[in-house]
Amino acid sequence: MFGKFFKSKKEQVKLFYNTDIHCHILPGVDHGSQSIEQSLEMLRAEQQMGINRVILTSHVTAITFENTRESLMDAFLKLKDAVIDAGLDIDLHLSAEYRMDEFFDKEYAADHLLPMPGNHVLLENSFQQELMNLDDLLFDMQVKGYRTILAHPERYTYYSRRRKRYEQLHNAGARFQVNILSFTGYFGEEARDSALWFAHNGMIDYLGSDMHNIKHAHIIMDYLNSKEWKKLSQEIEPTIKNDLIG
Repeated sequence: MFGKFFKSKKEQVKLFYNTDIHCHILPGVDHGSQSIEQSLEMLRAEQQMGINRVILTSHVTAITFENTRESLMDAFLKLKDAVIDAGLDIDLHLSAEYRMDEFFDKEYAADHLLPMPGNHVLLENSFQQELMNLDDLLFDMQVKGYRTILAHPERYTYYSRRRKRYEQLHNAGARFQVNILSFTGYFGEEARDSALWFAHNGMIDYLGSDMHNIKHAHIIMDYLNSKEWKKLSQEIEPTIKNDLIG
């Protein structure tokens, strides 16, 4: 099925960077990949897009996905073994996407976070409202040596009509990771408009797939072959930080 889908007369356009810093490819720990087989299929899709380094960022969320370093490491080691057995030449790193909630507070206080290389931490806001003490938390994390990255800020619709808040957060040191899927309209027109606003204002520090399944990979790969992406990527590339993406 995989080979059939990607068989095309047009050569697949590759991304201008080699590291995906946001995806849900680790199997069986959240609502992303549900099996080793699905994970391998998604990793092959990453390679088709020019990605050879993947930072696995499964959800860590109160009640829904209360993943710990131990539970994530167990799934990570199994996936690494499967990647070797499958002969895939792709570099895997373990981290997480941390929803800023009561479970995160406990993990943070216990020093149980799994940061990315360079002590970067991917943080997710609530989709209903901004965390009340967001500024204090970001400042505290930065004082402790963490480099904070806000996951898909374009998807928090409560910011769409007060974009000065984006500028405040960015100026305070929070970096922004935008989903390529958002440009496609997958998350709605409001998220797409905000993603384009970030691009036009030079405020995209990282791009990520936020891939949860192979369908997401198909949508992204189609979009990378579009005229819009060719033009947009030239606008985004100069703003992308190279401390994580290579």
